[in-house]
Amino acid sequence: MSLTCQVQVILNNISKKKAKAVKKALEPDNVNFPKGLSLYVENIDSKLIFNFESKENMKQLVGTVDEVLEHIQVALKVIE
Repeated sequence: MSLTCQVQVILNNISKKKAKAVKKALEPDNVNFPKGLSLYVENIDSKLIFNFESKENMKQLVGTVDEVLEHIQVALKVIE
């Protein structure tokens, strides 16, 4: 049996400029993801949406979400 878990994190009320900067800051981290784990980032209206998906290791998914949130927080602090 295969288990797939999806997590969506949405940052509301973010300007297009900040959204672009955050996406760019995360690009190096969005390369060479472990097998079965993926991240897709999209900017819709004033929202920055992070879609995580894991097909194998849920613990790894939780760790990745935590790490990405930390990087987002740092990027936002640097921008301001």
